[in-house]
Amino acid sequence: MTTAKPKVQSWAGFKNDLLAAAKGGPAPAGAGGLVVESAESLMRLLTPENRELLRIIRDEQPQSVAALARLTHRAEPNLARTLGKLEAAGFVAFRQDGKRRAPISLARRFSVHVDPFGGNDRIEVA
Repeated sequence: MTTAKPKVQSWAGFKNDLLAAAKGGPAPAGAGGLVVESAESLMRLLTPENRELLRIIRDEQPQSVAALARLTHRAEPNLARTLGKLEAAGFVAFRQDGKRRAPISLARRFSVHVDPFGGNDRIEVA
């Protein structure tokens, strides 16, 4: 993740923030950082397979999605969908190199603090 503060926010709220920014308004709080709908959605995204994928991106630094598909033995269309979800949450970005898109890991260690009595969950970068 980038240095922006992580944010627990509904996808509808996130979309509204981005639309407002696109119309010339201020950048949304948490822009460029981890944005998830809930602690539950975060844990659904961070499956063991996706954690391994993030590790491979960080350690192997593949030069394209195709190269990552070869490293992980995953079908490229399925991998592209997963990368899209990780990108939307702020775990992955892409560097454009000609026609190739190279995935870059933005993930950092973080803590999730769950409010069992309401919707005041928060995420803190360690």
